[in-house]
Amino acid sequence: MSLTPRDLGLDRPISRRDLFDGIALASLGSALGPVPAARAASTPFAVRGDTAEALSVPHALRDGRFWEHAGAPEPTGERYDLVVVGGGRAGVSAANGWLLRHPSARVLVLDNHDELGGPRPPVRAAGPDAVMCDAESFGADTLVTTASPGWIGRLPIAEAARRDLLRLHEEPPDWFPGLSAEAKQERLAELTYSRFLREVCGAHPDVERFCRTMPSRDWAYDARAFGAIDAWGTGYPGFGGLGLDRDKPSRYNSPTVRRDWHGEEPAAAPALDGRALLRLSSPVVSVRDGVSAATVGYFDGDRVGTVEAGAVILACWSAVVPYLVPELPEERRRALRQVVRVPALHTTVRLRDPGAWRRLGVERVRWTGAYWCATEFAPPDSVRLVATPCRSELGPDAGSAAGRRELIRTPYDVLERTIRDQLARLLGPVGFDPAGDILEITVNRRGHAYPPEHCRPWHAYHPDGPFPADAARGPFGRIAIGGSDSVPAARADAAVLAAHRAVAELAR
Repeated sequence: MSLTPRDLGLDRPISRRDLFDGIALASLGSALGPVPAARAASTPFAVRGDTAEALSVPHALRDGRFWEHAGAPEPTGERYDLVVVGGGRAGVSAANGWLLRHPSARVLVLDNHDELGGPRPPVRAAGPDAVMCDAESFGADTLVTTASPGWIGRLPIAEAARRDLLRLHEEPPDWFPGLSAEAKQERLAELTYSRFLREVCGAHPDVERFCRTMPSRDWAYDARAFGAIDAWGTGYPGFGGLGLDRDKPSRYNSPTVRRDWHGEEPAAAPALDGRALLRLSSPVVSVRDGVSAATVGYFDGDRVGTVEAGAVILACWSAVVPYLVPELPEERRRALRQVVRVPALHTTVRLRDPGAWRRLGVERVRWTGAYWCATEFAPPDSVRLVATPCRSELGPDAGSAAGRRELIRTPYDVLERTIRDQLARLLGPVGFDPAGDILEITVNRRGHAYPPEHCRPWHAYHPDGPFPADAARGPFGRIAIGGSDSVPAARADAAVLAAHRAVAELAR
């Protein structure tokens, strides 16, 4: 049954603002009338991450608008041995690596966000123990616990689809008879998982629809973009009859799948050395190499101040670098612009009483087609939701760019409505009230969340190269590029590896 806005609690007092490039466009709650300040504070709605405030200056630089209004840069008189642009994992690793080599160095870290650290790489937790075959995919919501025997028989899919899915799980044939193991891997490397299910397995369309969001939580895009070779390496259904060696990954697997195959733990998120000076909400707008020092300009909200630096490490997104360092050769600028980061959207909802989730009897739920693709309980009293803005049908690169544009344009009230709606559909049957049982909603939208993963079938240069980053990397005078985009490594490790490489390049 469809719930009204009042049923969902959309008329409850909550603080709402919609900002674009730092300018308030309209109150997202305007249709609901004014909200008394005393009541609004009781149910906060927080938006973190790549907010309009954090992205306004980078976007103005990109669009050629920033210097029209910024005024002339003003020297601050400060001088540092190293200035790091970006306070994420790469920036913190670069600062720490420099101080390890030069303990008495003066190091400044500048970041455009109001918090340190940047987005966390996806944590590859255990798979879901339930699937919501939702109305968006199958016409009605049906929650199926996948840990119980015979669960495939309870799916609301066509009978032929049940037979096909059971075959993929239990008795898949050799889809490529007569081919060598290497030739089979090459064939898988040419396909996405969706195409593998449809074209190779000939599975019923309901099977592809049911499996589509299997990669979404971990990869921020679905099976229409996720490679079949990585689906095999991750243990998805359908590959058991190929006779491929399960003791080693394929050379065509993406870096993350290869790392996970060997059970390697990703590099731990570093903490900034206390000797480094940190300035948040300070987007860098120019980096220039000079005769005796480099000059770094940043916007403090009122003016552009400049500092001098003996060395500069650009631990930021590769696509931003050409706007900061206009003197870079055109070949390097083109290579840097080829890097497309993957957007991600995470929400944490604090509940008044977590009893409803406990009565549900599951911990992690995958949705097959709703806006939020995953919901999971976060003790003691919260629920985490994950959405994947990437337009997966376009592939990870073009889809990420298109999805990022949509994410930035999505009003906050749309996000709140989908959050409340899906929690009501999931938990309502066990006593959850979306109007009264939600205490807090924190949305973290990241338009440029994860560095791109080199993967088949989208990147023909993987695994042998040359990679776009090969043309972009290397020192430029006193400036080195050390962002996580600049190495073909697993997402969780790329930032640390890139930072250490940049430190070593400037130390030569």
